[in-house]
Amino acid sequence: MAIGSKELTPIELDTFEDSRLAEELRKAKEELFNLRFQSATGQLESHGRLRAVKRDIARIYTIVRERELGIRATPVAVEVAPVEAAPKKTRKAKAAPVEEAPEAEATEAPEATEEAK
Repeated sequence: MAIGSKELTPIELDTFEDSRLAEELRKAKEELFNLRFQSATGQLESHGRLRAVKRDIARIYTIVRERELGIRATPVAVEVAPVEAAPKKTRKAKAAPVEEAPEAEATEAPEATEEAK
């Protein structure tokens, strides 16, 4: 997610845990510092970026404060089990029938080892 963009909406911030919000706040403050430094040295190309980052910081602070006051609910950490991909449905190519000889040999091999014991 890019700091200072339209992707950082309050709805998206609601899904973040407190630790992630703190991390996003730290990144935004660091970016604001760098932008101010660039502005002071005359190297800043997009001045609108300063405004966007300031707004992102304000959004994060608002979410944190609303959680403290109980206005917004803190998201519950949910463990997500890995989702197994469903087998792809493909057309089977018409091929010659598979010989059963390799399977027969595979089943005889463990018996042979048991007889040797």
